Amino acid sequence: MKHFSSSIPNPQLLVRPLVRRLHAYVPGEQPMIKGLIKLNTNENPYPPSPKVLAAIKAAIDGRLRLYPNPTAERLREKLAKFHQCAPENIIVGNGSDELLALATRTFVEPSQQAAGRMKKASRSTVQFFTPSYSLYPVLAAIHGAQANAVGLNDDFSLPSLARLQKSRVWDFNAALTFITTPNAPSGRGYSTAELKALGHAQKGVVVLDEAYVDFAEDNALRLALTSPQVIVARTFSKGYSLCFLRVGYFVGHQDLVAAHHKIRDSYNVNGLGQIAAAATLDDLPYYGVNFRRIIQTREHLSRELAQLGFEVLPSQTNFILTRPPKLSAERWLQELREQKILVRWFDSARVKDFLRISIGTAAEAAALVRAARRILAQ
Repeated sequence: MKHFSSSIPNPQLLVRPLVRRLHAYVPGEQPMIKGLIKLNTNENPYPPSPKVLAAIKAAIDGRLRLYPNPTAERLREKLAKFHQCAPENIIVGNGSDELLALATRTFVEPSQQAAGRMKKASRSTVQFFTPSYSLYPVLAAIHGAQANAVGLNDDFSLPSLARLQKSRVWDFNAALTFITTPNAPSGRGYSTAELKALGHAQKGVVVLDEAYVDFAEDNALRLALTSPQVIVARTFSKGYSLCFLRVGYFVGHQDLVAAHHKIRDSYNVNGLGQIAAAATLDDLPYYGVNFRRIIQTREHLSRELAQLGFEVLPSQTNFILTRPPKLSAERWLQELREQKILVRWFDSARVKDFLRISIGTAAEAAALVRAARRILAQ
């Protein structure tokens, strides 16, 4: 190991105190184990459309030396046609995660900068329900903002607007509110009506994070096109099998979208990702078939696990949250791993007794059930 000589005794002191204290987002494990059934990161078990793969291969030519279109113009035009809006209502990002970070930078004042201003606490507040996407508090911490985490109901449903209005915890003036819909990690779906009521009650921006919407019964996209403070986030990762290429987008009022364009990276979405996502929109029937297959497998797996004594929560996503029988959820995680099946366990109070299981193929679901039977028989 190389030794560095410096007048600075501890290089960590060069790092901002905020960053030194930061607890980073922990992504799902990506092991390279032969024969492993990987059900821990909510990836689509089916590949992209053959037409999408052909479009990517055809693009691997001299264009690789050139910068991509800086605003993903062609993709935005196709998305605008798909969602019946204008290209100005859409911004494309390096996955929806980049756009969630951009929203934090666009709408939220760091705590020190908000000092002395009207509604100073609210202007520096990133608000979200819990449990939900664990990136939200990390984004608030990185930005030096205040995080306001408010618990969902015991069944992971949204608290009613009346209950939130009576609460001293929920902040209707928060600069930015994230709502994962359907919820992760519970899989619970929320109606457009309750999202509309909550969105209209907020004075700041509301981002409805619809990463799993392709497996749900309802969506709130029309709210982004009729409510100026509401933005809907979508991704090509979960439903459209493009995790590897990282493409997501926001739909919202053109003024809010334009503000994000001011601070995004110059060429934030790679060219192959733009081409793949555009080709995806040309072959939507292929993906519709896969959505239905995943939903059918989800419902069948839920019934099979319930017969084995698992408590399986209703889901409108491509995963289920389940409380396993007899052993702790953490022990089940290890036992399943020994059977070469990888699922997800979260060490947090609300969900530590549960496993989150991604919906794979019918064959992978059957293998999971067989493994569960073996573990219960031991």
